[in-house]
This record gives sequence, structure tokens and C-alpha cells, in this order.
Amino acid sequence: MAAEIPSNPWIVLIHQLPPKPPYLRVKVWRRLQAVGSVPIKNSVYVLPNTESAREDFEWILREIQQEGGEASLCEARLVDGLSDDEVRRSFLAARENDYRELGVEVRAFARDTLPRRGAVISPERRKQIEGGVGRFRKRLAEIGAIDFFAAPGREAVEGLLDDLEKRLAPDRGSSTPAKPERRLEDVQGGVWVTRSGVHVDRMACAWLIRRFIDPQAQFKFVPSRGYQPAAAELRFDMFDAEFTHRGELCTFEVLLHDFGVRDAALAAIAEVVHDIDLKEETFRRPETPGIEHLVAGIAWSNADDGDRIAQATAVLDALYAYFKKRRS
Repeated sequence: MAAEIPSNPWIVLIHQLPPKPPYLRVKVWRRLQAVGSVPIKNSVYVLPNTESAREDFEWILREIQQEGGEASLCEARLVDGLSDDEVRRSFLAARENDYRELGVEVRAFARDTLPRRGAVISPERRKQIEGGVGRFRKRLAEIGAIDFFAAPGREAVEGLLDDLEKRLAPDRGSSTPAKPERRLEDVQGGVWVTRSGVHVDRMACAWLIRRFIDPQAQFKFVPSRGYQPAAAELRFDMFDAEFTHRGELCTFEVLLHDFGVRDAALAAIAEVVHDIDLKEETFRRPETPGIEHLVAGIAWSNADDGDRIAQATAVLDALYAYFKKRRS
């Protein structure tokens, strides 16, 4: 969708609502949420400047005017003194929060409905689980439709739902993937593809690939939607990738598993990456908050993905040496 955005990348809805009817404010707020807009100040909302976004705002504008309110649309490059990157981060934060809340719901549903591993699932329980997965898939699609800048939380939810579906198939369910381990010699000198706008999991995966899996790896950064990989390319941490979230595992953990990399220091880094990427406190390592702040700083100060990975590499090299020394 980003490719559709013209030279003025934002469309802004400015509105003023009458005091009555009292339900109008809630109605308008819900409509603005449903189309994926984010507020930049009171009564000022923004969307990426696309045809579909303009149509969404025009419908809301008409509803406001029909109820006696005032509203107008305008195009903008900088919004209320904010930079384009700051506005994009507002969209990313909003959708990341949506994915996080959905992930919490999926995990709670799995705890409440799934029997212990290896137990037979009754027809009634199977129907309940299938219905839940269907509802969660629908909600995920709704969030994805307004995820204009590919927030990183989608892969985590996809992995959770994939794991739920695998648990319905006999002898296939496991939060640790049952795939055979990959051979390092089969991927040397490869082109590794991931979504642009790399953050913690993709930064860490790129470092892991170059440092321990494929020292001659080339990286390619592509839009999250619509990319058709070449035959020899390997994708990571993106939809339908060879290496991405599976069940409760982030992509870094999946790479360690699939390539059979056994290293206590890398396992410690995996715990840090897991908790930052999945917004969890599963491992609660004391190093995690500091690394999270460093990663955020790297992302905010570098628009180029290659530069982000280069700076993250220095941080992860130092973290790896720290964990090695602690365990020696």
C-alpha cells in the first residue's frame, strides 16, 4: 500500500461535533478506529493518502455533516509539526497494540481449550477450537487490512494460530517445530529476504545468519505484501516464509532449531529477543530492557535497513561475548 502514497503522503480529517446527540462522539470514534486512522490531536485524524483511505474519510465526513457537525479533508506532508516517520510510528504502534491484544486472546483460548499434548481431542472440543481459530483468523485479517506499514506483531499471531491448527492434526502438534533440521551447507552464499523496516527479531536473525549460518549471506528488504520470491531466495520473519514465527517461537528461535545451532550464549540471546519481539515476560532476563531500548534507538535513528543491521550487529556481538564470558 505504501507504493500508492503520493507526494503528500497523508490525508487528514478535521472535525467538530455538535453536543447532541450524545452517541455521535462514540459512533464517530468507532468509525475512525475501524478504518485504521490515528489521532494527531483533538478531532484531527490521519490516514495514508490512498484512494481507499480518502473514500473511508469521505464517508465519515458525510456522516458527521448529516448529524449537524463540521468536517473537512486535506492532504499533508508534515502533520502538526510531526515528521512522516513519527506519523508512521503512530500507525505501527496502534497496529502493534492490536496484534498484541489478539495474541493475548489466542494464548488464553489455547490454555483454556487445548488438552494436554498427545491427548485425544473430542469432536465437541475440536469444533470449539476450529470455531475459535476461525474467529481469530477473521480478526487478524481485519487488523491486517488497516496495517498500512506492516507492524511486526502479525507474524507472532500467525504462528500461534498455525500451532492451534496443527494441534488439531494427529501427531503433528508441538510448540517446537517437528521439521527436520536444515543443513548449513545447503544455504551458503544465499539471498535472504525479509520485510523492510527491520526491528529486533529481523535484526537479530540477520546477525545470526551472517555470524553462524551463512557468512556470505546477502540480504534483501522487500514490502511485507505481494512479494514473489525468486526460486533460490530464503525468506525470514515475514508471511509464508521458510523461517518465521511458529507457535510460541520467534524467528530467531526457529532458525536456531532448524539449523541445529547449539550454543548457550545464543540461547540466552534468543530469550532476550523472544521477550522483546513478542512483548512478553516469559524469560525476564535482566538484560532485556536495556537491549530493547538500544534496538528502539537504532530503529528510530536509522531509516536504512542495512544501517540498522550494521548497528545491531555491534550490539549483538557485544551481547554474545558477554554471555560467553558469563558462562565460561
